[in-house]
Amino acid sequence: MEEKLQFAVLIDAENVSAKYAAVIFDELEKYGFASCRRIYGNWSKENGWKEDLLLGYSIIPIQRFSYTAGKNSTDIAMVIDAMDMLYQNKVDGFCLVTSDSDFTRLAMRLREEKKFVLGMGESKTPLALTRACNKFIHLNLIDELGKESDQKLANDPENSENNMTSIQEVENAILLLLNESGEERLGLGFVGQRLGEKYPDFDVRNYGYSKLSVLLEEKMPHFKVIKMENQYYLKKAEKVSREKIERRVWQILEENNGVIDNLSVINDELKKRYSGFNLKDYGYSRISGFLRNMEGVLVDGNKIMLKNKTT
Repeated sequence: MEEKLQFAVLIDAENVSAKYAAVIFDELEKYGFASCRRIYGNWSKENGWKEDLLLGYSIIPIQRFSYTAGKNSTDIAMVIDAMDMLYQNKVDGFCLVTSDSDFTRLAMRLREEKKFVLGMGESKTPLALTRACNKFIHLNLIDELGKESDQKLANDPENSENNMTSIQEVENAILLLLNESGEERLGLGFVGQRLGEKYPDFDVRNYGYSKLSVLLEEKMPHFKVIKMENQYYLKKAEKVSREKIERRVWQILEENNGVIDNLSVINDELKKRYSGFNLKDYGYSRISGFLRNMEGVLVDGNKIMLKNKTT
């Protein structure tokens, strides 16, 4: 059995909510064992990290008074302890639990010494810190997915409050992988591994999914997931010809007596029929633009009809 990495878990109590305690240590188990657990904050003030919680997870509280208004002594204490443990070579890696970008340089310094840096914080964490870690976990997104308590996030995870790798960046990285490999298809496991290496915060759960294959199928129509001999592979979806798309639009209209009151009906039907359908392949961002350039049809607002139905 492969020996687990020994981690020092350093938690910024003033920056991370106590409600994530279980998620922090559940996620850490996937990477190694917490041989050292410390949490930093001013315990004379209420911060949510109660005594029974600290005892339950064997976390040692480190008291840090704010000697000067506006100054955060917690940051300095965490950095000093991290550097002490680094030079004493006590652990294989560090788990920095914070959303504070001030720890970016610390993460970079630890990695310079070939230590594995696992970052944990909320999705508001600046990209500078997430990219400075070997791996970064967005605690709020993982927690919400696990509880299935925020359907809005699952439907639209890339809202303005989230500061994480976008779907477009992931899609571009996969296209680059396929182009550079020269292969028709790549193993799905390999793709997931490379995405994790390129983007430390990449995790399909951040986007409301539990499997990479489902994320690809639902969010990235440029790709197709196939199964061969019990292995899953990813390949570029074949582009559907414009002529075939237009013929299908005519069929849909004819099936509806030449008139459809909502353009989304057309768009949804095309996506359902052709897994690789993407308007961008034809130079359009909206279905209305595509349909307006078809002969024999008329688009009026959100309504489409065959021209012979307008008379």
